Amino acid sequence: MSIFGRLPLSCAALVVALLFTARGACAKGELDRLTPVPSDQPIPIEDFLRPSLWTQPRLNPSGTYLAALIEVPGSDKRQLLIYNLKEKKSNTINGAGDLEVYYFKWLDDRRLVFFVSNQKLYGLGMLAANVDRPSENYPLLQNCGAVLVDVPRDHREFPLVWLRSMGLDSFKDAGVSAINSNLATGEFINLMGATTTNSDFVRVYENNQRHIIETFPMPEKGITYHYMGDREGHLAFAFTSDQGQLTLYRLAAGKTWLPCPVDLETTDIIGPGDKPDEVMAVVRGETGRPSPLRFLNAATGQPSDVIVGDKDYDFNGRVYRDPSTLAVMGAMYDREGPRTLWFDEPYRIIQQAIDSLFPGQIVRIVDQSEKSPLFLVASFSDRHPVSYHWVDMTTQKAGLIQNTRPWIDPARMRPMQIMKYQTDDGRTLDAYVTLPQGTSRKHPVPLVVLPHGGPWVRDTWGYDSEAQLLASWGYAVLQPNYRGSPGYDWMFPIDDQWNFVKMHDDVTAAAKKLIGTGFIDPTRVAIMGTSFGAYLALSGVTREPSMYRCAVAISGVFDWATVIKENKYDQFDSPEYTRLLHVLGDPEKQAEKFADISPVRHVANIKVPVFVAHGKEDRVASVAESERLVSELEKYHVTYEKLFVSGEGHGMSYFKDRVKLYTEIHAFLTKYMAPLPAAAVPTPTAR
Repeated sequence: MSIFGRLPLSCAALVVALLFTARGACAKGELDRLTPVPSDQPIPIEDFLRPSLWTQPRLNPSGTYLAALIEVPGSDKRQLLIYNLKEKKSNTINGAGDLEVYYFKWLDDRRLVFFVSNQKLYGLGMLAANVDRPSENYPLLQNCGAVLVDVPRDHREFPLVWLRSMGLDSFKDAGVSAINSNLATGEFINLMGATTTNSDFVRVYENNQRHIIETFPMPEKGITYHYMGDREGHLAFAFTSDQGQLTLYRLAAGKTWLPCPVDLETTDIIGPGDKPDEVMAVVRGETGRPSPLRFLNAATGQPSDVIVGDKDYDFNGRVYRDPSTLAVMGAMYDREGPRTLWFDEPYRIIQQAIDSLFPGQIVRIVDQSEKSPLFLVASFSDRHPVSYHWVDMTTQKAGLIQNTRPWIDPARMRPMQIMKYQTDDGRTLDAYVTLPQGTSRKHPVPLVVLPHGGPWVRDTWGYDSEAQLLASWGYAVLQPNYRGSPGYDWMFPIDDQWNFVKMHDDVTAAAKKLIGTGFIDPTRVAIMGTSFGAYLALSGVTREPSMYRCAVAISGVFDWATVIKENKYDQFDSPEYTRLLHVLGDPEKQAEKFADISPVRHVANIKVPVFVAHGKEDRVASVAESERLVSELEKYHVTYEKLFVSGEGHGMSYFKDRVKLYTEIHAFLTKYMAPLPAAAVPTPTAR
């Protein structure tokens, strides 16, 4: 029998209150529905694309309040929910007008800070709120590119914030400052509004300055791209790029940045260590075996104790610290599937007890109180979207807080299978396969190859809305992890981190492996991707012109020489230009290489239709990339369809635009992935 009791009345009240809060501002109609459609009805495309009701849930230090970002159905905006666990009362903080909340952080038991953005594109400000008076929130910083670095445990009311673009006219990097969250002055002013005046800028600037109580020096060389605190939340490390060379700095005596003898080309810093000047890091290529997570002395560059290692994968994940003692208690990481490893016996017992409550699901501890045995946990599987639960180890009870996608019926979702495949150079990598209902060798199905973006991220096992949507349309879905995906670096030369052609070759090898199983109709294969995945999709139909029936490219980059040229104009404010020159080379000196890795220059090889989509305000990959692709498709008389959307950035952030995008993709795939006439199907050669 489980150590947990039934759902108590208090938790049931919590669920009702939170759902009521989420539904209060809903538009009437389909998006107001929080239950699955009947099993005899097709699942609407909207159900796969609707945003999660909840993200980023966190307890305050004593476990008396819960905060989360909630998505109000029908509004396409995120609000900040603050819930009193004892009194069972909730409040929400809304962004005014087009503003929405995109991130928050507890400072102490009574106060948190949160960040707002405009039209899902631009971060506009950092505000503070007290749980007693959430409606009386007040601005701390506005229009200065504020990024929260850390919260010092001994001065939680003074968070450390990186001011990336401080000033009235120059908007230059101003480094890190300690911000006084006790000072409730000023008003929030949207400086991007049509009626903004010069006096508005002055008022914002003066109010920002009033909240700054201490400013730290900046590293003298290079462009800073990241700061990090120590385990106590004090500013400790900075990361810079100078002419493409990456450097780690440590802050000495709180006032001087000193370079560290740490090679960031081969070292991934995961977080702060337990001692001064210590970090947790994965140092690749040390032994020719998978690289563990270990402590590393940043001052000397010497690694020390191993924290966690794996015999097949480089470490790719995070550690879990006890919020009271800050001791490292375990690690949560990805290999072919998600893993949790506890170093502490009490945590192992807690994990085992929680696991028994959710058979067939992955359960991870998300947060816990510093002062009580209250845990916040997340459960999920390949068919079940994330649900959040509370666990009280004193009363030995647990309960549901929120199913993030209650309109999804797990019984109607398709399992995600793990497939191993070999690269051309003999390495074994992972891919994930989702097959639609009714797939068999007697009834092979069409396939959509879906390489991830990044490229230095990896697909993981779990519920995937895009894969499930495609499977509901009758397509098998292949999500290959190619070289460059975390976990595999030990297998390949360091240069392969930037070898885009070999990444394409890996995707091709995975696709051929799945096609060879007999479950796939080899005459009906498409390739589709977003961002770097779009690059791989276009590479697929230029390099493998007879393999695919069509391609879908969303928010892609297709010519790296052009990307480098465009970044040159920001070279004194952004590290991207010199970094790309350093790792990819100079297009003017290596013209042949850049021609090879830029698929837009090989559109003449494309023999199949292409769907091109892009947001017109994309600040990651310029819409000019897709506009040029369309021009080349027209030049070579390649059939294409396009969707360029105003007000959208990288990818499609607005729900209505996502629905339009995938509705058009559905029609495109239906048109160009139809079964070939019998006369057009190649006859297998007798052997």
